[in-house]
Amino acid sequence: MPNVIRELLKNRFSYLLALPAVLYVFIFSYATYPYLVIAFQQFNYQKGILHSNWIGFRNFEFFFKSSDAWLVMSNTIKLNLLFLFFGTIAAIGLAVLFNEIRQRIFIKFAQSTMIFPSFLSWIIVSYLMYMLFKTDAGLMNHVIEAFGGESQNWYSKPEAWPWLLTAMKIWKEAGMGSIIYLAAITGIDQALYESADIDGASRWRKIRSITLPLLAPTAAILTLLNLGKIFYGDFGMIYAIIGDNGVLYPTTDVIDTYVFRALRQIGDPSNAAAIGLFQSVVGFILVYLVNWLTRRFYKEGALY
Repeated sequence: MPNVIRELLKNRFSYLLALPAVLYVFIFSYATYPYLVIAFQQFNYQKGILHSNWIGFRNFEFFFKSSDAWLVMSNTIKLNLLFLFFGTIAAIGLAVLFNEIRQRIFIKFAQSTMIFPSFLSWIIVSYLMYMLFKTDAGLMNHVIEAFGGESQNWYSKPEAWPWLLTAMKIWKEAGMGSIIYLAAITGIDQALYESADIDGASRWRKIRSITLPLLAPTAAILTLLNLGKIFYGDFGMIYAIIGDNGVLYPTTDVIDTYVFRALRQIGDPSNAAAIGLFQSVVGFILVYLVNWLTRRFYKEGALY
């Protein structure tokens, strides 16, 4: 105990800096665990969690017996796989490009430009997308018409939106994601690059033989962490951009937006808690299994 107090006093400013994040995680993650019991109750606001009636797994049946259950689950997985695959490639590509730029003024400008979209809310992004893809005066339709094509009603084409959402996800978050990979690149031993220079390796050869292989463990760990959220749709993104446009639901409706609509219509928080618990359990199992496989075949990329 004295060692803990001594450590806190010695690095008090560092711990003070981390305190808001620690409090946020404690309040909104750990402190909410007791309320998961309402997933197995017919929750009553007046009775509270101690006196509400227990109904077992009936709240889970609400979701799994729905005709849209498998659709929203498949949409959630498909979109997250698209986000994860192309987002990882874009983040690694940007990090490598930033590392290869030698003009410091230009690299600062480029990094700031790529990171800026991360600070925009999805509401603002949704308006930007509407300006690009609206039927009568959207920029994309103007470009298509300029090349002799016909304008498209993008908001009635569900097949196009997984790719449009993926593009927006990359545009908004790849810049911030590249910071992690850029930090990993700066940690690579420079002697490896110097040896490659002596051997006459080109810049592309050094990227392919040194940078990318040494980035693989970082990419594997981040992928493992993201797999834990593969059953969570990006609610803020999907609802801000798609909203209540039922025409696009076949390819964009995810678990979170489906449960939100059900909660808004039915008003039963027990159903939402049941689905949230299901998402968390499946995410934990996926991370554990994939980490076990990674540890067997690629130990450097495992979490533990």
